[in-house]
Amino acid sequence: MKIVELQDVPRKPMESPDVKGITKQVPVGVADGSPTMSMRVLTVEPGGFSPYHSHPWEHLNYILAGCGVMVNEAGDEHPISAGNFAFVKPDEKHQFRNTGAEPLQFICLVPTERE
Repeated sequence: MKIVELQDVPRKPMESPDVKGITKQVPVGVADGSPTMSMRVLTVEPGGFSPYHSHPWEHLNYILAGCGVMVNEAGDEHPISAGNFAFVKPDEKHQFRNTGAEPLQFICLVPTERE
């Protein structure tokens, strides 16, 4: 069993040419013995964004703080804010963007191999 405060989980910047202003924390994952799923917390700074991409696994997300948009494969922007749940289907093109003045923070569940 593991119980941890988010503030005690190390932050690592996500570094990629198609990512701006995102840090990742992994409160529960491979290092804890989780066999199939990892729980990540992503913090997107104002003006920041994730890559516009797709992958063969689903995304299960819960927005903890802030606001922004999720961009779908048609390029449509869908508002998100604290308290929202967001589901992205396998192979669906998507992107998270922070359009607010405060950090956008969300939980993202992914397969352990994508931690």
